[in-house]
Amino acid sequence: MPKYDKADVERRMTGAVESLKHDLGGLRTGRANVSLLDPIQVEVYGANMPLNQVATVSAPEPRMLSVQVWDKSNLTPVEKAIRSAGLGLNPITDGQTIRLPIPDMTEERRKELSKVAGQYAEKARVAIRNVRRDAMDAIKTDENKKEISEDDKKRLETEVQKLTDKAIEDADAAASTKEKEILGQ
Repeated sequence: MPKYDKADVERRMTGAVESLKHDLGGLRTGRANVSLLDPIQVEVYGANMPLNQVATVSAPEPRMLSVQVWDKSNLTPVEKAIRSAGLGLNPITDGQTIRLPIPDMTEERRKELSKVAGQYAEKARVAIRNVRRDAMDAIKTDENKKEISEDDKKRLETEVQKLTDKAIEDADAAASTKEKEILGQ
């Protein structure tokens, strides 16, 4: 039974790119984005729950987020969680709705976030290269066990390299798009 599994390699590389896109989604740009509040946990009913399980988050305007809390008794915990999340947002409570004006970002903060996006991209590239290394090891093992020929080994190594190049290209494109968004270009 050969150890190399192309579907597994593709799945893991795609997973690294998707993880990067998720991480980048949490970075604040100048515009309101509902994914900005994804990492926020609210302490309600004696447990920590994601914000999207106790309220509806929407972006009614480009520079405003709206959090519609379902249960009025959760209003204060939600507001507290948003304040303490370190996102620099100042909640304004209006009935059962919490409005979050998105402040302008300073040039310094934009550069900082752009660097963070670059770090996320590097982490994804490392993950992709690790998957490539695992795949290459599996191919070598298959050849050593005489399960594949030397020609097959070369063909599979080329295939893995193509998958790697494509995944790294996708990761770089996602990071580049996010950096441009952050820098307001």
